[in-house]
Amino acid sequence: MATIVTYTDERPPENRYPYHIISPPRASPCCFTAMEELGSPQTDGRWVSQYRRCRHCGFAVQVILRELPDMVLVANLRKMLEHSFVRNVPD
Repeated sequence: MATIVTYTDERPPENRYPYHIISPPRASPCCFTAMEELGSPQTDGRWVSQYRRCRHCGFAVQVILRELPDMVLVANLRKMLEHSFVRNVPD
């Protein structure tokens, strides 16, 4: 999963969301209460994620919110469940 965050101590934190974010490499104690969401959730392949950034120190991270279901797998599981409680399974 690609990210727009660059972690470095050599440059000050900078928020140019949605193009680029410069972040310190480590979280600080302030990050626990001061994280804000940037933009809206984005879909990347089978994952939904969102960027969060600390208002005080500038630490940023991409948070995975959930996995999108594989619809082919879901359809196969539904078919298996339909037939699992039937004695004479039709062909």
